[in-house]
Amino acid sequence: MLWACVLLPQLALDGVMRRRADPDEPLVLLTGTAQRRVLQTVNPAAKALGLRAGQSLTAAQALVRDFATVEYEPSDVERWHRLLAAWAYRFSSQVSLKYPRVLMMEIESSLGLFGPWPVFEKRLRDELSALGFHHRIVVAPNPAAARMLTNVHDGLAVTTRESLHHALALMPIDRIGLSREVATAFSRMGLHTLQQVLALPRNTLARRFPAQVLLHLDTLLGERALALECYLPPDFFDTRIELNFDVESHQALLFPLKRLISDLAVFLAGRDSGVQRFSLHLEHVEGKDTVVPVGLLSAERGAAMLFELARGRLEQIQVPSPVRAVRLLARDLPSFVPAHRELFDERAQQALPWEQLRERLRARLGDEAVNGLRAHADHRPECAWQPGLESKSAGPLLTAPRPGWLLRQPVPLDESGVRILAGPERIESGWWDGGDVRRDYFLVETRSGQRAWAYQTVGEDGSLLLQGWFA
Repeated sequence: MLWACVLLPQLALDGVMRRRADPDEPLVLLTGTAQRRVLQTVNPAAKALGLRAGQSLTAAQALVRDFATVEYEPSDVERWHRLLAAWAYRFSSQVSLKYPRVLMMEIESSLGLFGPWPVFEKRLRDELSALGFHHRIVVAPNPAAARMLTNVHDGLAVTTRESLHHALALMPIDRIGLSREVATAFSRMGLHTLQQVLALPRNTLARRFPAQVLLHLDTLLGERALALECYLPPDFFDTRIELNFDVESHQALLFPLKRLISDLAVFLAGRDSGVQRFSLHLEHVEGKDTVVPVGLLSAERGAAMLFELARGRLEQIQVPSPVRAVRLLARDLPSFVPAHRELFDERAQQALPWEQLRERLRARLGDEAVNGLRAHADHRPECAWQPGLESKSAGPLLTAPRPGWLLRQPVPLDESGVRILAGPERIESGWWDGGDVRRDYFLVETRSGQRAWAYQTVGEDGSLLLQGWFA
């Protein structure tokens, strides 16, 4: 087996930065007690001003006055870690979160689908960069070795046990996952690389160091298997963005909305599912949350389309008070079936598929403003077609020709110059709902050449009643 280790060296900072509209703004993450606030992490803009991780907030403010601060939240880091696990799940069925800030993926079984490793690696890097996360990637025959090699390498691909032993032998002793006390003891003995440690007699290591040291070395070399708990994506999506300031306009909500929809699309792609209903919760400074439901007639997962629909729904509401946070909750996640596409798509490049146009119109104009027609299992012409956009409907009961345009109410037909082409076709139906009809239908042609559908009620005399026109 081959394992790819994706190390996320600044996961906490990247998770915050990707949700801010201005990436060049100096930003620091704060931790520590209320009495002594400490800079946990700083972004490049803050580092350029002289701020460093580990500084106290008082010292940083004495050095620089204008920089943004965000509280370091371990729960947020865990949420971003799991979001990226959902992203990785689309590439491998074995994804592990055993190590902090690391995605461990079994990739050997995925190479046949995603191509050779250089092609696969480029795709992983491109998508991680697009998501806004810095990363380092290393491949090795076992997960423990891959994790430790990312401490000093990026882009290294070790595929055989022999090359693995060579790569590990050159690793510094303090970068292979040993405790600080054990690494310090080896250094004081003059042993600075793993190769020097492995040259010692095994019984000597067993006498001088705890049993966990030999177990760890055996795991690194692939002599002992490492048990990993694989990630399974949840059955719902729930994430929240707390805004930097109180928002009172729809326009200012579009950036966090776009980021939430982007994360939802990543999650859906990992589960190979779509979303049919989700809701936006606008958390206000005062009062209850405003809930904006977004419903689709069929499952979708394209980020651009979902954002367009959510924006259309959002713009229809009146925000009653300033918004402090935005939450997206999606529980209806059915399986997703991509639309059938032709090899040579004749659709104009700027045209929209019908499904996307339909959902966009519903979002812009409202659910009741867009209707279609669906067949209904009824012989009566006025009941055979009903308004509706449902994808599943009963098919027509007959294959006989029917007019494309039915009049709202039948009207008497001027029979002068009318020629009967076909008929009569008797329709008797509706006794069960009080709308019983007994009619003889005729296909007729008028003097001007128009073809029409007319009927006469059985047992009654009089002129034909015109009910519809053929195209």
